[in-house]
Amino acid sequence: MLDRRNLLKGSGAAIAVAALPARAFAQASPLSERDRAILDIARREVEKAGSVLWRTDIAGIADFALHSSIPRFHFANLEAGTVRSFLVAHGTGSDPEHTGLLQDFSNAVGSNATSRGAYVTWEWYKGRYGTSVRLGGLDPDNSNALPRAIVMHAAGYATPEHVAKWGRLGRSNGCFAMGPDDFREALWHLSGGRLLYADRLGLA
Repeated sequence: MLDRRNLLKGSGAAIAVAALPARAFAQASPLSERDRAILDIARREVEKAGSVLWRTDIAGIADFALHSSIPRFHFANLEAGTVRSFLVAHGTGSDPEHTGLLQDFSNAVGSNATSRGAYVTWEWYKGRYGTSVRLGGLDPDNSNALPRAIVMHAAGYATPEHVAKWGRLGRSNGCFAMGPDDFREALWHLSGGRLLYADRLGLA
């Protein structure tokens, strides 16, 4: 098992991203039972991650029990007590029949599947999909995030327009792919040493 508190030491990942401004979320209506559950999960996972995180104001919670046509990637603002939800794609290896529902998680190199567990968001970088956010796995179930190049990135197949045409999102190679507009928000709100947590939560 990876030591969460020592994961970043000597990694060379610490950069000035930690100084990025965090835009305030808009005021939300009274919290639903679902949103309260999301905030509780975010607090729990942030506490588990401990000092490996550079920022604990906002966490990303991905609920892969839901169909890909449903906004299932939640920005949980622990300071404001608000939740905002977005579309996010899962991996081809997790949904080989392309039903829109994640069937299986995998941490195996070459699986092209989504992995469950807690991640720390590292720095921005320019890669195959343009500006992306590197992720470090904090659990045995996602310990291969770096060698698998599991990241957050923008994708045209992760938009409402794609859902309107096909009834589901496209699939990634295991990465957390979001529509370009939503991903710009993720760059500001979820990068720079924050927590991302993925599992089948069933918080419809």
